[in-house]
Amino acid sequence: MADDERKQPWVEVSLLVEDELAETVAEVLTRYLSRGVVIERPAEEESGGDRGRDEVQVTGYLAQDAQFEERKKKIREALYYLGRIRPLPEPEFSEIESEDWSTAWQERYRPLQLGGRLMIVPTWLENPQPDLVPLYLDPGMAFGSGTHPSTQLALELILEVLELETPEAVLDIGCGSGILAIAAVKLGAGRAVGVDVDPESVRIARANAAANGVGEQTAFQIGSVPEIRAGQFALRKAPLVAANLIAPLLHQLLEEGLTELVAPGGHLVLSGLLEDQVGPIIRKLRESQVEVLDRKQQADWVGLLCGSPMDG
Repeated sequence: MADDERKQPWVEVSLLVEDELAETVAEVLTRYLSRGVVIERPAEEESGGDRGRDEVQVTGYLAQDAQFEERKKKIREALYYLGRIRPLPEPEFSEIESEDWSTAWQERYRPLQLGGRLMIVPTWLENPQPDLVPLYLDPGMAFGSGTHPSTQLALELILEVLELETPEAVLDIGCGSGILAIAAVKLGAGRAVGVDVDPESVRIARANAAANGVGEQTAFQIGSVPEIRAGQFALRKAPLVAANLIAPLLHQLLEEGLTELVAPGGHLVLSGLLEDQVGPIIRKLRESQVEVLDRKQQADWVGLLCGSPMDG
């Protein structure tokens, strides 16, 4: 990092939101914050002990440069319009006093072990357990740094599949940072194709794949289920298909034929569901003759491991 960037004054942007809204709020903030967004549960002592169990802190960092006031205005406007759908608190803007701003945001990211095989490591840190497969991620303008329960559940279910078999190919729908596709390949999958409707997410996913040494085994493109089914990408079906998205988007993808992307005998991993949203998704899966094989839960978040359509 250049010295002038280290000395650049920075402002911390944060707001406490319901767990269900965290991913959406983070996505809004990443449009304007170049150093990533953190989703975390505040410690009880920081919140006076009266914080609701379903609240999380969404935090990012904004440079106080020539575009600061304009970006600040756009953040307020974007959150205002989002708040018309579901009420949101006002974002807090706090100037960071430290000369080296990087310690203020990097300290929030720590290596995270998942299962017995995978360690998610920020790119500026060393893998603390060399016996585990490291997944290096540099927080950027794409969701999926491994800190949110829905991402962790998806990775745990992918690990469960990989313990049973090594799929020759993986499809990651709504890939974000590319974390699911990259992890699958580093853990043994032959290749992976990730798609997302956000061009910035695709760019970040490609960069993350290169940083993890799997650029040649992965491909990230702009698109979704309809484009895959139309044959626009290298894969039309895969033995392992994953989608970590909010419930309305998962429902939409199921309408568009998500289960038809799963090769006969393969597996489908779904995550991003709150506990009270699982029932309608399971009913939709059953309409496609898809069986739920396993269910994992972290707090109010649920991930599902499903089989391929029974009619193959």
